[in-house]
Amino acid sequence: MAEPTAGTAPEPIRLVIVDDHAIVRQGLRSILEREPDIEVVGEAASAGAALDLVAASRPHIVLLDLKLSAGSDIAGLALCGQLTATTPAPGVLVVTTFLDQQLVLEAIQRGARGYVLKDVDAVALVAAIRAVRRGESAFDSHSATMVVRSLAAPAPSPVAAAGPDLTPREREVLTLLARGLSNEAIGKELYISATTAKFHVGNVMRKLAVSRRAEAVYAGSKLGLI
Repeated sequence: MAEPTAGTAPEPIRLVIVDDHAIVRQGLRSILEREPDIEVVGEAASAGAALDLVAASRPHIVLLDLKLSAGSDIAGLALCGQLTATTPAPGVLVVTTFLDQQLVLEAIQRGARGYVLKDVDAVALVAAIRAVRRGESAFDSHSATMVVRSLAAPAPSPVAAAGPDLTPREREVLTLLARGLSNEAIGKELYISATTAKFHVGNVMRKLAVSRRAEAVYAGSKLGLI
């Protein structure tokens, strides 16, 4: 293959937008297509469509919302893991309305290169896209704070360390479970949606290897987690 000649423009950043709201996708496209180094090669509203589109178009970057269905606020997390497991894997930049420490960390664990909120300004969003394309991480100030907090969290006590590795948010949820709160009530206490609360409750039960909420409380108390 011939070497590019001097002055040849670099390959544009090929990008796919995954969001279940058409107006959001159109808004993002209109903003990003103004940039000479960014090419929006497709849009998808669901996980299945996104996987097909990414396989066909081989984008460098996927802008991914976490909410991709009416029944779940976090369906995009599973898709994030699927996308980053493909070859070649695109850089996934989460663009969402949800600000929650556990969600930020889960996205990172599933391979996301960045996490920004939808109220980010256009300049910062474009900068984040370019950073991910360079192989760097990209977080807005809010999500970066969440990452720093998780790194600065105190080490668990020796008793808790012997048990499952619950995150600080999951311990909060476990404490609220011990008070007998529903998912909706937990969400109100923690300023998150009931669906996100349900996600955390599910993680707690999975890590404690139980199938009932009461069993989670019992197991957590025995391990000194509450």
